[in-house]
Amino acid sequence: MQRKLRILGFAVVASLLWTSQTSAAPHVATAQKTKKSLKVRYTGTASWYGKQHQGRKMANGKRFDCHQLTAASWYFPLGTPIRVVNLNNGKSVIVTITDRGPNFRLHRILDLSEAAAFNLDYVGDGLTQVFLSPIVSVQTGKAEFDSQLLEPRSADYPVETETATLKATL
Repeated sequence: MQRKLRILGFAVVASLLWTSQTSAAPHVATAQKTKKSLKVRYTGTASWYGKQHQGRKMANGKRFDCHQLTAASWYFPLGTPIRVVNLNNGKSVIVTITDRGPNFRLHRILDLSEAAAFNLDYVGDGLTQVFLSPIVSVQTGKAEFDSQLLEPRSADYPVETETATLKATL
């Protein structure tokens, strides 16, 4: 009798586990199809690190320099320039993400270099509330002049006539 109860109990537990996994499958599929919105502005706590990390390798492969305006973050790609605003005093600085950190268990969103913390005026405090937003870089270049697009001026079409017609149309 006990053997039959054990087998029945095992069958009930197995069926419950099987139905919970199969019922969760449609939810996972719909969650994967939805688009994830990219958050580009963050508010949270920032810390700083300085001379104790001087010369150590960062995630970008370079050596850390506490006198440069750099930061460590998990939320932005390496090399991204971001504006950091100290919410306690309104001061701001532009830093470049060069490293990964801080540890998630610390509940911080950014580690700044000592120079950046000095510019934000919170070196003595150690932590501060900050607002982060990435700087969008717009790279421009010279416009190439293509002489094949313009018709050459003829001798019978003087420049004075062209300017007179332009003034008349304006």
